[in-house]
Amino acid sequence: MPVKTEPDPVRRVPARAGGQWGDLRLRVLSAAVLAPVALLCIWLGGLAFTLLVALIAAGLSYEWLGLCHRRESLAAIAVFAALPAAVVLTASGHPAAGLSLLAVAGLAAIAVSGGISVSRPLAFGIPYLGFGAVSLVWLRQSPVGGGANVIVLLLIVWSSDIGAYMAGRALGGPRLAPLISPGKTWSGAIGGLAGAAAMGLVASAILGGGPISWRAAAFAVLIGFVSQVGDLFESLLKRHFGVKDSGRMIPGHGGLLDRLDAVLTAAPVAALLALIMGRGVMLWE
Repeated sequence: MPVKTEPDPVRRVPARAGGQWGDLRLRVLSAAVLAPVALLCIWLGGLAFTLLVALIAAGLSYEWLGLCHRRESLAAIAVFAALPAAVVLTASGHPAAGLSLLAVAGLAAIAVSGGISVSRPLAFGIPYLGFGAVSLVWLRQSPVGGGANVIVLLLIVWSSDIGAYMAGRALGGPRLAPLISPGKTWSGAIGGLAGAAAMGLVASAILGGGPISWRAAAFAVLIGFVSQVGDLFESLLKRHFGVKDSGRMIPGHGGLLDRLDAVLTAAPVAALLALIMGRGVMLWE
């Protein structure tokens, strides 16, 4: 993701120790611990992956309730318990029931908060967080290529993030969306798309078992683009809530939402493509 090169004019952020690469070591260490766990759970599937996504959904719900200042509301907590429950329903082979539960929870959240608007954003967290979690589980459930599709999806998102980070830090340049996130640059955005495309081609070459497919690069660029939209959208949310990070769960990355913002938008797009193309289709071939 394109990286901040100047302080946010709304909220000044202390300079990073060690200059523009000051947080790189902490980011790498966090990724080195978390990425293998995530990939192992995806590879194992079943209960391991379901528990992982359900725990993530619960953590995201906790962060969202904190952003909305509703952690003391038992009614709001009960409503957002629907997110891990929807994950479990989907993993049990009932995706329609999982989506229905999210719809009911969304209506309940509107009732709890007295409406939905810019000043009452509680209910928006249900589809925003829930669709991504349910989509990941639904993608993994495919008996043919489900694990590979989810792993490649995450690798593309991560490659986009890394490419954007490196290009943004090294090149800087004109800002991408100064009103949303003043530090994000066009060089970072282009670097992110290049990183995503490269990973798509690598996945096609290694896993495809045939000649490199340019469709894989197109899929990867689409996911990279959607990932950056998700990142910008989360930046807009943080600006709205007046916070620098969504939480403090992940050293070097902030909260879960800070780390998974791109996945929350990319996973539903990948799931929609899988639904259109048919279950069992390798999205990256």
